Amino acid sequence: MSARRPRRVYELGDEPDPRFTFANERTFLAWIRTALAVMAAGVALDSLASSLPESPRRWLAAALVLTGVVGCALAWARWMANERALREARPLPGLPAGLVLAVLVGAAGVVLVVLTVGAR
Repeated sequence: MSARRPRRVYELGDEPDPRFTFANERTFLAWIRTALAVMAAGVALDSLASSLPESPRRWLAAALVLTGVVGCALAWARWMANERALREARPLPGLPAGLVLAVLVGAAGVVLVVLTVGAR
């Protein structure tokens, strides 16, 4: 039995080629970087966009930070699903998490444009 965690990943199947595991790890880290950038955008919006109305600006900033938090959770779930698939020699799962993040960030962008145009 493996002492590595999470057990629900490492107790399954066989050890995959390390190149695939490293690629999965790099993808996980890219998702984390993206989530961190979205959170930083929320903080920057709240701190620097003083020309926008306060209440909508704060809601949008909070939505961006929460989108980053969701991105972190989705990154972890996706890493686990990919690693399990690699260990069990199954096809990799689809990318519904990408759609979730794209919709959330896109919606935040539309709201920001509307706020910016309305503030002038």
